[in-house]
Amino acid sequence: QVQLVESGGGLAQAGGSLRLSCAASGTIFSIDRMAWYHQAPGKQRELVASKTTGGATYYVDSVKGRFTISRDKNTVYLQMNTLKPEDTGVYYCNIRSSTTQAYWGQGTQVTVSS
Repeated sequence: QVQLVESGGGLAQAGGSLRLSCAASGTIFSIDRMAWYHQAPGKQRELVASKTTGGATYYVDSVKGRFTISRDKNTVYLQMNTLKPEDTGVYYCNIRSSTTQAYWGQGTQVTVSS
């Protein structure tokens, strides 16, 4: 029913930039929060950025000042600047509705070389 399709991942040099996109289709009653998660190789998936409907944002300390989460209609973005090798991994977008339903993107690979 609801599908989140991610794009924008790829290879970047340290200090470079990438912009991830996540386009949602289908019916979502009400979006409470949109977010991006990062899973480094062999590590736990972690929340890196989120934005509530009210506009409150959260960034994990490691990406503060470098990443920006935003939304345009049914698409959520993650602007990633000043990339570091530690940013390497799979990024998943997540949308949570006011009914607590959660939707996930398929993941997009980001590789940052030093």
